[in-house]
Amino acid sequence: MGHSVGQVAAFAGVTVRTLHHYDKEGLLAPSERSQAGYRSYSDADLARLQQILFYRELGFPLDEIAVILRDPQANALHHLRSRQRQLREEIDRLERLAEVAEQAIEVQRTGVALTPEERFEVFGEISFDLSYATAAQLKWRHSAAYREAMARAGAHTKEDWRQLMGETAAWRGELLAAFDADEPADGERAMDLAEEHRRHLTRWFAPCPPDMHRRLADDLAADPRAFALLVPPSHARPGLAAYVSKAIHANAARRDGSRTDPEEHP
Repeated sequence: MGHSVGQVAAFAGVTVRTLHHYDKEGLLAPSERSQAGYRSYSDADLARLQQILFYRELGFPLDEIAVILRDPQANALHHLRSRQRQLREEIDRLERLAEVAEQAIEVQRTGVALTPEERFEVFGEISFDLSYATAAQLKWRHSAAYREAMARAGAHTKEDWRQLMGETAAWRGELLAAFDADEPADGERAMDLAEEHRRHLTRWFAPCPPDMHRRLADDLAADPRAFALLVPPSHARPGLAAYVSKAIHANAARRDGSRTDPEEHP
């Protein structure tokens, strides 16, 4: 005795519409008829439906399921292994996304403790790109200096930020003047500005020895989001990020050759 489409839908946990779709696609057609002439599903049809639902649960598209069911002995193992690899890749991708989401939450939790209005008042057009902040969190999360910097940033008051940003604006004005005057990036003036920047980071965030400053310089040159935290787009010049990076590297080399403790005179 066969089973009606409604019965099969009920105990298989699918909709009647889904069964009609499988029929239309040539995947599963009722192979029997009731005494009243209605099409019905045999036990063999139900076994086939179970296979279809198994492959659907693994994410196989219907056309690939049709290929497998046409010759299960020849194709099933190959397709299952391929799907297994895809699932593992997807798991890896989702785990990476979960880590990014976790770090984004951490960035939000330990970020600048100001209201949106206060942020605009203090920072003006300098904006904090969450995607960059999260990438930085992922990159530097094992660094004690980074954790210290985030902790100190989170503890800064509005007046602290006002003073910090005032120093940054004054420094930026000197930087632009040096760049516009075609001062060499490895010249005294540019290196002195790089050293001032390094000491500024040490004073407000965490100790920034030359090696760390070099790594920050590479980020400034490679990622516009990082450089925008230092020089907003309205003040940017073509080649300015590379200029700053080169000045920082030159200053770091100069400090490497000095016997003076980098943090001796903050």
